[in-house]
Amino acid sequence: MDANPTLDQLQVFLAVAETGSFSAASRQLNRAQSVVSYTIGNLEAQLEVSLFRRSGSRQTQLTEAGRALLADARRIHSDLQVMRARAKALKQGLEADVSLAVSNMVPTDAIVETLTDFGKRFPSVSLSLHAGELGMVMDMVAGGRATIGIGGSLLKEDDTLTAEKIGHSYMVPVAAADHRLAQMERPLTRRDVREDVQLVVTDASGITKGRDFNVLSFKVWRVGDVATKHQLIRGGLGWGGLPAPLVREDLASGRLVALDIDAYETVEYPLYYIRRTANPPGPATSWLVEALAKRLSQCPSSQDFHQLIGRLSGPARLAAE
Repeated sequence: MDANPTLDQLQVFLAVAETGSFSAASRQLNRAQSVVSYTIGNLEAQLEVSLFRRSGSRQTQLTEAGRALLADARRIHSDLQVMRARAKALKQGLEADVSLAVSNMVPTDAIVETLTDFGKRFPSVSLSLHAGELGMVMDMVAGGRATIGIGGSLLKEDDTLTAEKIGHSYMVPVAAADHRLAQMERPLTRRDVREDVQLVVTDASGITKGRDFNVLSFKVWRVGDVATKHQLIRGGLGWGGLPAPLVREDLASGRLVALDIDAYETVEYPLYYIRRTANPPGPATSWLVEALAKRLSQCPSSQDFHQLIGRLSGPARLAAE
């Protein structure tokens, strides 16, 4: 007889594989460890292969067969999530509330304009807005604390989340006009900046722990959010990268200066709409996502931005122009 594993068995298999142990999977699933072990044993009997090595170590290791079948289990589970989401979307009406988590890389004017229209179009829908750094958006959506998130690409593989590209953004390295680096008025090398304090945002979610982006200085000051980093840079306490839309007025007024640093990557990176696969968007959420996507897709490119700032602050302030 052909193997006919149940969806419950596959979910238990995924839990053990992802948590790394039978005990951790039992806690995640809120089941007795003996039940988890029994379920995996039945699944292995049906498939006639061993999925895990029972070596007695704390970390449960997948066998070669287990690794091969894990991808199939994930695909089947994901397809089920999509089916459930489609059925849920067909029967649900207008949401009572929407919770939105937004990365600080998302242009503020696009958020304000979209939410202004949202409030007029859906006056009965309550809205919660959370702004944060890096992994916060993904963390809030994955944990069910936000209906949708707008931010960078997924920082780790998560089969429970769906991400769709809806725009782009980029960081610009800047310093106060009276900062030593701003006064050099020429392209800067890594040697030029490594002895100056660089301000860096620490991701409170822990998802990006141990990963630094565009950190070039030996002296690093870490802060908890982009707003604090912005104020410290404006105060001349160091240099660092800030979202281009956030510093546009500062650069136009000359309060901040864009730095041309050869080792600093200022390439555009995409912005994504993130949601739980099992939580399809209702009418208000769908409208919100479409409105944001329309505005974010119209944001200027990094090249357009640099050309604009070059005209506003002069070639001496942006040596790349």
